[in-house]
Amino acid sequence: MAESPNIWRWPDVYEAENAAQDATGALWEALEESVDLDGVDVVDVGCGDGYHLPRFAARARHVVGVEPHPPLVTRARARCRGLASVSVLGGSAAALPLPDDSADVVHARTAYFFGPGCEPGLAEAERVLRPGGALVVVDLDATRHSYGAWMRASAPGYDPRAAERFFTEHGFSTRRVDTLWRFPDRGTLSAVLHIEFTPSVADRAAAGTPGLALPVAYRIHVRRRPSGLVRSERG
Repeated sequence: MAESPNIWRWPDVYEAENAAQDATGALWEALEESVDLDGVDVVDVGCGDGYHLPRFAARARHVVGVEPHPPLVTRARARCRGLASVSVLGGSAAALPLPDDSADVVHARTAYFFGPGCEPGLAEAERVLRPGGALVVVDLDATRHSYGAWMRASAPGYDPRAAERFFTEHGFSTRRVDTLWRFPDRGTLSAVLHIEFTPSVADRAAAGTPGLALPVAYRIHVRRRPSGLVRSERG
């Protein structure tokens, strides 16, 4: 995986960002409607410091977090210490440290799967999924709300419509979700915006956000491995 500068460089600020995200619960609700998490084996690709692993563990049989950045692997293991159904492994989306047919759900949230170029990760997810299993990619919808405009201004090389076409062409369904990010104070809001956007865009975003909440849109892309598919033997 390429560097994720926001969480790799500022993990404590990113922790505050995770706490602020999805204040309405709409994203988690849509995710849980899209795939069954009860009693299944889940892989969270690019799990960072493991913020979402306990949430998955509350319903799944076993959860594996995969993260390429060693300091975040250490933080994720510390967070999940005492959760017997959770393990955290160092590895990347393009080389998952897992055997074939070992997962029912492979999940990635705003990590690695950003459209064209992530084909190796798609192939790896397909390899580790059991027949009928699902790859779930959650990404920010940069076509909507002020947050999307700030994303486009900070990353002019990213084309959100091309990314959406990519997932459609690769057999994914797409569900759009609106939610809120809600912060405890203006300092936290500003700090989070400054790890997500260029300085000038972050200043504009902070100035343009009255109060402590802002609307953010997501897309949930889901593709299932066909049931009954027999994997050919590797020679």
